[in-house]
Amino acid sequence: QVQLVESGGGLVQAGGSLRLSCAASGRTFSSYVMGWFRQAPGKEREFVAAINWSGGSTYYRDSVKGRFTISRDSAKNTVYLQMNSLKPEDTAVYSCAARRPKVSSATLYEERAYDYWGQGTQVTVSS
Repeated sequence: QVQLVESGGGLVQAGGSLRLSCAASGRTFSSYVMGWFRQAPGKEREFVAAINWSGGSTYYRDSVKGRFTISRDSAKNTVYLQMNSLKPEDTAVYSCAARRPKVSSATLYEERAYDYWGQGTQVTVSS
């Protein structure tokens, strides 16, 4: 059974930094794509970043490029999201997701492409 557990959220001032962690268990994730999504109050969940666990290729939404970095530590089965230069508009619940190897029309930018989800962690950026 796959489990994803996020941690590292909190309250930070604009311009500050946070590092989110997603501890994964229950599978060998070497062929998985791991993603981070976020959902602000009253808004739909949106893609933030993703990483191909085996090759390390990374993908970002435009608004976080240059500020956020996704990475993984295979020894710890953990995916990270380093968030720098945070803005109030980054305030949201951030969730980790895992996409197993499969043939699918959904791209890694779409939440329907992912099979497993964590419970989420709140990030609040004050102005």
